[in-house]
Amino acid sequence: MIQAVFSALSPVVLFILVGYVCGRRGLIRSSAVADLSNLTFLVLSPALLFRTMSGVHLTELDFRPIGIYFAVAAVVFAGIAIFNGGFKRHGIVLALAGTFSNTVMIGVPIVGLAFGEAGMVTLFTLISVHAFVMLTCATILLELAVAREDAEAGRDGHRHMADTVLRAVRNGLLHPVPLPIVMGLLWGLTGWRLPELVDRPLQILGSAQVPVALVLVGVTLAFSRIGHQLQGAIALSATKTVLHPLLMLCVGKLFGLSGVPLAVMVVTASLPIGANVFLFSQRYRTAEAVVTASVGLSTMGGLLTLPIWLWVVAHV
Repeated sequence: MIQAVFSALSPVVLFILVGYVCGRRGLIRSSAVADLSNLTFLVLSPALLFRTMSGVHLTELDFRPIGIYFAVAAVVFAGIAIFNGGFKRHGIVLALAGTFSNTVMIGVPIVGLAFGEAGMVTLFTLISVHAFVMLTCATILLELAVAREDAEAGRDGHRHMADTVLRAVRNGLLHPVPLPIVMGLLWGLTGWRLPELVDRPLQILGSAQVPVALVLVGVTLAFSRIGHQLQGAIALSATKTVLHPLLMLCVGKLFGLSGVPLAVMVVTASLPIGANVFLFSQRYRTAEAVVTASVGLSTMGGLLTLPIWLWVVAHV
């Protein structure tokens, strides 16, 4: 199982290392990070999200373990945000980092090897709504925070609070992350398959999203003073890979979850921070350094924490 964890984590570490070397060698300059981040956030991510969600059939999903998972994630999310100054941009991005898992690149191979087909069914059910719930909620909260900041700074005049909230919610939904998710779900409801002429380009663009985002993490690490962020990165990584799965295990047992569904939920909660959180920190220009350090640290720390959690779920 140690070999399975290493095999799943090594490509992630490699992509981050490639980005770091490119940044240190000047192959990718710091001035290019914003443009590459926009490319990933505005082009590659929507392609991946729309194509993924277009194949989801909500009526076939078992939402009981998923509901418990997101209830726990909501508690952890709220706790992190409140601890870091409330539901402002900084606190929201850190809260997303403490709850958003790298479910595809790391989760799929580990769960597949550890729990087989039964585990993959549970994991793919979670993956099908993971981005929709986590990223859409985070986007709306971030847009509300931005609107509140604009109101406090007098940048939106004397707009009524209801108008401010409605504008923030609209901006949160008409956004490069929730919009393709919703459009993909609507397409999935039709039961139609995407035409090959559309599906193939989306597949190619979407497959580039994860490696490009991880390379950008490495580039940003090359230009960051990690020593100043080490304490915060350790705390955030520990929250994501230790506290989150521990709470998931306790709550899951409390509500009668057991066997493979409980094991998959716990292991998923223990996964390293997903690279999408880095894109959010770049997009909203907050907590970039600590999130970047936390993505790298939680990924490398996964070599230790993931085998421990796999042992725990096998003995509870």
